[in-house]
Amino acid sequence: MQVLLQILLGLVTFICIAGGLNLLIKGTASFVPGNTAPSVKLDNLFRFLSGIYFGLGFLLLWVLLHIKEQHDLIYLIGLVVACSGFGRLYSKIKEGSGGKYLEFIMYFEIVLGFGIILAEYLR
Repeated sequence: MQVLLQILLGLVTFICIAGGLNLLIKGTASFVPGNTAPSVKLDNLFRFLSGIYFGLGFLLLWVLLHIKEQHDLIYLIGLVVACSGFGRLYSKIKEGSGGKYLEFIMYFEIVLGFGIILAEYLR
């Protein structure tokens, strides 16, 4: 079960580091129509949250390297991952679907979060 947990945490680690870095570099400009200037305040907040996302990847890497000593923190990580999926679900309810790909990601995050919690419980 520990190997499964390491694979799941490794996947989330990669997603956070690669995704966070990608969003930090792009900012909001890549998400608005071509001739629309992005809001400076929105870009500032977006890059701040992207930095947290990126930094979380390094926390996850540390947990992955010290997995034998970690228990309660892994439950919290699973909850954080599931909450990211629930955030997408709330967005879908409030604003509508972002498309099939983002819906897949939403379900994937919820299942991955609960998978991490279950794998830690069974470890």
